[in-house]
Amino acid sequence: MDDRCPRCSTPNTPSQRFCGRCGASLDQGCPACGTANPPEFRFCGGCGAALEPGPDPTAAREEAGERRWATVLFADLSGFTTLSERSDVEDVRDLVDRCTRLLGEVVARYGGSVDAVIGDAVLAVFGAPVAHEDDAERAVRAALEMQQRSTEEAEAFSSLPLRIGVNTGEVMFAPVGPDGRRGQTVLGDAVNTAARLQTSAPQGAVLVGEATWRESRRAIRYEAVEPFLVKGKQDPLYAWVARDVVAAPADRPVSDVPMVGRERELEVLRSAWARVVVDCQPQCVAILGPAGIGKTRLAREFRTHLEAHGVRVLVGRCLPYGESAGYGAFAELVKAAAGIFESDRLDQARAKLQELVSALVPGSEGDEVGDQLGALLGLEHGELVTNRRALFASARRLVEALAGEQPTVFGFDDVHWAEPSLLDLLEFLAGRVRDAPALFAVTARPELFDTRPNWGGGLPRYTAIAVDALTDADARRMAVELLPDPAPEVVERLREVAAGNPLFIEELAASLAEGTTDRAGTLPTSLKAIVTARIDALPDAERRVVLDASVVGKVFWRGAVAALAGEEGLDDALDSLEARDFIRRLTTARVEGDAEFGFRHIVLPEVAYETLPKAARRQRHATVARLVEGTMGDRERDAAPILAHHWREAGDTERAVRYLLAAADQAGRGWAKWEAAALYAQALELIPAEDVATRRRVRVQRVVALQASMHAALGDVERPPDVR
Repeated sequence: MDDRCPRCSTPNTPSQRFCGRCGASLDQGCPACGTANPPEFRFCGGCGAALEPGPDPTAAREEAGERRWATVLFADLSGFTTLSERSDVEDVRDLVDRCTRLLGEVVARYGGSVDAVIGDAVLAVFGAPVAHEDDAERAVRAALEMQQRSTEEAEAFSSLPLRIGVNTGEVMFAPVGPDGRRGQTVLGDAVNTAARLQTSAPQGAVLVGEATWRESRRAIRYEAVEPFLVKGKQDPLYAWVARDVVAAPADRPVSDVPMVGRERELEVLRSAWARVVVDCQPQCVAILGPAGIGKTRLAREFRTHLEAHGVRVLVGRCLPYGESAGYGAFAELVKAAAGIFESDRLDQARAKLQELVSALVPGSEGDEVGDQLGALLGLEHGELVTNRRALFASARRLVEALAGEQPTVFGFDDVHWAEPSLLDLLEFLAGRVRDAPALFAVTARPELFDTRPNWGGGLPRYTAIAVDALTDADARRMAVELLPDPAPEVVERLREVAAGNPLFIEELAASLAEGTTDRAGTLPTSLKAIVTARIDALPDAERRVVLDASVVGKVFWRGAVAALAGEEGLDDALDSLEARDFIRRLTTARVEGDAEFGFRHIVLPEVAYETLPKAARRQRHATVARLVEGTMGDRERDAAPILAHHWREAGDTERAVRYLLAAADQAGRGWAKWEAAALYAQALELIPAEDVATRRRVRVQRVVALQASMHAALGDVERPPDVR
């Protein structure tokens, strides 16, 4: 019997833990207590609260479709046609069903969705309808695991090897097909290229395109192949064969550039540690901030400082996918304390754990604690009778014993990815451990509070450290450290685009050095992926406001968004976006009686705008233009440049030309002749070639403006850019 996804209602097999369409967990998290529950539960097994399926967050975006930067995976069974020729059709059906089910489970576990099954081929997508910051890496990891499963379960695959192609690029994710049978799918050259890579891949290999390689090369070991020509492509394809995984999920190398601008945060951490040691009481410190802001670097600097002074530091990390046990980060921490390696045999690991526990917890109590922790680490055979209370009590006993032996830092990284069970355990430990010098140091993104709004609030000794963007001065210092002898304008532009985010600064500097990003300040795709994932993680109402506001610009006013999205729930959405640090309310307003807002980061509206289909953009630009005309009344000439921009993007060139000429005349009267000439040039780009009289008149006006600007120019005034 199928289990339906609580998010999108897609049928899934009972063995799946994640939905094959939207990637949602099929273990429902209770809205009251966070306890994970099987999909068939109607009431929470932890607290009894009702479990109602949530709305599909992609429902509101399905009909119009969206432009997405996504990674497409094609997997195909080599030799399937030959096998089909000599097999019964029902046997072929069973083979395809087995293979696609197994491959679909892998795709879902890595947060992708199966877009289509075409014969023996599976088309999977990572990044649509919901993006993650590492979709390219997830897709290649999934592809390598598919190959592994096809080898380990050769019988299920009838010993047929897989060929897999993976490619990253811009796609259109939209419903296609006749009425009544329309379904979401991805379209575009990136999809076609993925199919070509799949047919060109060696048997049993994963072949990836250049963009996929570039975005995942830190985590995957590749071998380059000779560029080759494929059908339908004029230029040769550059491709790489993926060999194996070399880094943990989303495990970016921590920068070795000297850390700047975090002295006060470090001092708070050191002060908390001093209180732990002096008072012999535990503390919980949470280092909070968005992706790339420097949480991991700050935690590493703090831990390195303590380790240099002989302090014991144990660290466990939550993973964005692939973790089978809810207590994975705590289990990793216990293994580190016991000296257990992943390569150890089961009996060796069990012996090391028992040795640790026996040394810390005497007598029969130690045996019980060891058994419970063995169950937590997955080291016990058979049906060990245990319960959550006993498990948590044993974890507390071990933590108190470790800290009692020596003051200890228990680090939990990336807790925003933690399973509800681990969050429960962490809060239990931070709230129940007593009379022990233990510091629980947590790093997390603000998304943690979407699932646990009150996390940390009830702990007796809890400190939250908000890691903010670097100041302008610190951002410049970091840019100078990263770029050898940079031009001042490059440093300034990098500072502006990165907006004080250390990871953005570092990635931008690296892409500038490699020549993969121009000096105009565009973001590398890896950083656009981070921003897209952050936008996609928003509740639907807030996400819709971000997309609508992006059409207005980096600065927008409430009335414009209301005209696009309607009044219902708008104020709540704006308040939520401000609390999430997406936007800020400005103290001044251009429209009397209307609130004005600005995006916190220049890249947010850019990435959101690129998501909208061109037809949706044109419609929204026209709506904004009409609103501005109605608001300005007889002073619409003052807003002529803005109106020209919106009408031009709306596709109404006649109105755009009218406002461009009005703006040029206004600039000329104010002796801003260079600007006037530039505006006349923009108008000439839009005036039809057959309108000879208008083009002649505007060319004359432009020449007059240029001549006047040359006469007015002073020797110490810098010449503006070329406006030819």
